[in-house]
Amino acid sequence: MPPGRRERKKAATRQKIADTALRLFLERGYDAVGIREVAAEADVAVTTLFSHFASKEALVFEQDQDFEQRLMRAVTDRAPHEPLIPALRREVHALVRHCTADSAAPIWRMIDESPALREYEESMRLRHAESLATAIAADPDLSRSTTACRTIARFAIDAYSLAREAADPDAAVDEIFRMIEAAWEATSP
Repeated sequence: MPPGRRERKKAATRQKIADTALRLFLERGYDAVGIREVAAEADVAVTTLFSHFASKEALVFEQDQDFEQRLMRAVTDRAPHEPLIPALRREVHALVRHCTADSAAPIWRMIDESPALREYEESMRLRHAESLATAIAADPDLSRSTTACRTIARFAIDAYSLAREAADPDAAVDEIFRMIEAAWEATSP
């Protein structure tokens, strides 16, 4: 069912705030821009900004929830009898391609230069790994220990980070997922 007018307006406001923040951060530097400046430039109240984003760091990672949902759907929405690891590999490939596009390079440079953003990214990755582990553990067809589910989820999330930084991201994803597949098979009951 398509979203209603109210949901579309909220989504448009959220996107306007995120786009404005990113533009200001890239123009002037992340640390040089305050929340009030972002709100003023986006023509919204500070409270409106915070109703869409929990923190300044969240403005940079505005697709965080979408990425987390995509990873979980790679598990929950895969075809019946489709193995887990190829489904995760496919989604991680898509995420890596998105985050290694030429347009993403300035954003990653900004993240790499900011301790606050690096810390936020790390906490985000840990949260994504826990959500992914929960989705894996909930699938009755997979029947692995909690430790195995958490480990494979962490490996998949780390695969994304390692591949994003590799000279050949696609080849890195494939190489890492060969190891992940071997680890997953080693945990088979």
